[in-house]
Amino acid sequence: MPRFFVSEQPENGVLTLRGEDAHHAGRVLRLRPGESVTLCNGRGTDFDCSIETVEKDAVLCHVLDSHPAETEPRQQLTLFMALPKSDKMDFIVQKAVELGAREIVPYLSKNCVSRPDKTDKKVERWQKIALEAAKQCGRGYLPAVGAVVSFEQAAEQAAQSQTALFFYENERQTGLHDALLDGVGETVSLMIGPEGGFAPEEAAFAAEAGLTSVSLGTRILRCETAPIAALAAVLYAGGNM
Repeated sequence: MPRFFVSEQPENGVLTLRGEDAHHAGRVLRLRPGESVTLCNGRGTDFDCSIETVEKDAVLCHVLDSHPAETEPRQQLTLFMALPKSDKMDFIVQKAVELGAREIVPYLSKNCVSRPDKTDKKVERWQKIALEAAKQCGRGYLPAVGAVVSFEQAAEQAAQSQTALFFYENERQTGLHDALLDGVGETVSLMIGPEGGFAPEEAAFAAEAGLTSVSLGTRILRCETAPIAALAAVLYAGGNM
């Protein structure tokens, strides 16, 4: 069933698609009055609708029912990702959203290869990628991509989650499996490092902030592979797969 995000609430039992969404529904998908469509408010609520009218710039949808979105993970997942070089972040954002991340926070680590002076345009691009990925995979929440922050800000924010994991390539004692034996909290933070790895002082700062240092195995994963592996493993441990 076609699915779209809407920012408004139903008015007199009607929701309206506008702009690009109206064009896509009416001109690309060629939806017609009487056909079914799902609209989502991006905050966890789905509206089952029937199309009433299709106009050039607006598609009016009659709301038949509303209910919590069924596509969201049980846990609220936040990915803290060290800023990678090139366009790797595009891929990471897309896949993290597909897997169920609620928020993605890019940050600058000491060993980041990429250290751009201006990141506003990049964040805007990542937000668009997140939106398209959320539409494609049927998310019930519209994931947020935050502004680029410092390592210290990211670590302190990540530590606020019930399950706060710091994926350190030099961790030798605690694997992810062992770290999750006692279960997964309702809020989860996953902190992934840059191409050059975490600096020792960053690992010490993260531990002092309250994050749990864990390993993703004996092999060194690329920075774009690690977040996908970590998210999938935590989702599985949390009963989402």
